[in-house]
Parts: sequence; structure tokens; C-alpha cells
Amino acid sequence: MLVKRRRFLLVSGAAVTGAGLAGCTGTPPAGRPPGGTSSAPAAAVPSPAARPPGGAGTQLGPEVVHGPRDRSQVALTFHGQGPATMADALLAEAEQAGARVTVLAVGTWLRQYPLMAQRILRGGHDLGNHTMHHLDIKSMDAAGAYAEIAGCAQELHALTGSAGRWFRPSQTQYPTPLIEREARKAGYPTCVSYDVDSLDYTDPGPDAIVTTVLRLTRPGSIISLHLGHPGTVAALPALVRGLARRGLRPVTLTKLLSP
Repeated sequence: MLVKRRRFLLVSGAAVTGAGLAGCTGTPPAGRPPGGTSSAPAAAVPSPAARPPGGAGTQLGPEVVHGPRDRSQVALTFHGQGPATMADALLAEAEQAGARVTVLAVGTWLRQYPLMAQRILRGGHDLGNHTMHHLDIKSMDAAGAYAEIAGCAQELHALTGSAGRWFRPSQTQYPTPLIEREARKAGYPTCVSYDVDSLDYTDPGPDAIVTTVLRLTRPGSIISLHLGHPGTVAALPALVRGLARRGLRPVTLTKLLSP
């Protein structure tokens, strides 16, 4: 059963598949408006990826913090920005280890490195939305939050033909009701939180990343990690091996949250 903070998430329906500063780092690009309000137009957004064959499944609630606790699966989810070469190296390490991950990409990162979108999907990974400019979305009004989500959705659609399935708000672990509402309006019925913070964005070193994740991870955990940090790339093989010793397999969010 998928559980939301303080309320249940799992109801019957149809599923859509694709993809303090808690667990979120990065400096907004120069020239962006102060205070976290985006000036991007709130344009219409293409709908997320198509429903799976048959259309039957499980409809998630407005937020998911972890997956089913009765499965031997976890999701390694990466906040997507940083050098493309480092992202490619991390994906290669994951693939070599037999792991599939989820990258929740920042729109400006996709714009800077457009080839990364297809690289992620070609490797069998999930690709989702982590806002356009990685600003403090909690501080925005409804129009600003929608513009941030919709802007990244448009980048995803332009590069892949789909806005993706998954959205994670920027610079917050949990979405507010306003963020959940604007995400639904932009085509994302479920916001992705996490129950394990690797703290890799503090650059504690590979051993500390592995120790933190293995200490906190349970079956069904959604683990927060970041592209753009050398220690995370170095930690990944040992992290996957450590999970395997516990009988846990890293899969995409789509796989983890499927019926």
C-alpha cells in the first residue's frame, strides 16, 4: 500500500506512466526574478505520456513518499542538473550494475544539454519534471508555481514527445496544497517526495553517501540523490551492491509504483 504523509494514497482508478532546501541544491540562473516568482508564461502544457495498454491500474494520490513496503524494490531518484559528462557517467554506472533510475530534470538543464533527455530514456530510465529554473517553489503564488512546472513540461515534450509522468517540486521535500493543485493543472496528478535523503548534495564523500542510504532504506523507499556531484557517481556501484545484499533492487518510479 502506498502511503502519504498523514493519509493514504491508494485508490482504484487508471494509472498514467512515463517519468529547509531539503535534499535540493542549486543556484538559480542569473537574471531570474528574486523571491522565487517566475516570469515564464503560464502556457498550456502537453499531457503526460499515454496510459499503458489496457488502461487498468492504480491511481496515486496528490503526493507519494514511498512505494509498496511489501516489494523488494526501491527507486533511486536524481534531481537533474550539473555537467552532462557527470550525468552520463552516473547513468553508465547504474546500467552496468543492472539498476534503472529516475531523473527529475530541471528545465534549464534540459535546454542546456538537450541530448541528455534521449540518453536517459534510451538507457531504460524514467525522465520527469523538477521545475524550469529550480527556484523555491514554496514561496511562489499559484501563477508562478504553474509557470515553473509548465515550463519544464514544455521542454520535456519538445525533446521527447511527452511531458513525462512524474513531478518533484524544487527546493522542498514535500509539496504544499498549492503546489499539488498547480501540478495537477499542468498534467501531473502526483508529486514525488521521498523518504530517504542521501544528503549527497552536501558532498560528504562516497562512503558517507552509501552509509546514509543503506541505514535509512527500506523496501519501497524513494531515495533522493543528485546529478552533478562526483561523490554520488563514485558511490553508486557500492550503493547498488549494498542494496542487493539486502535483497533490494533499484527500479524506476514507474516500476516501483505500478500495480
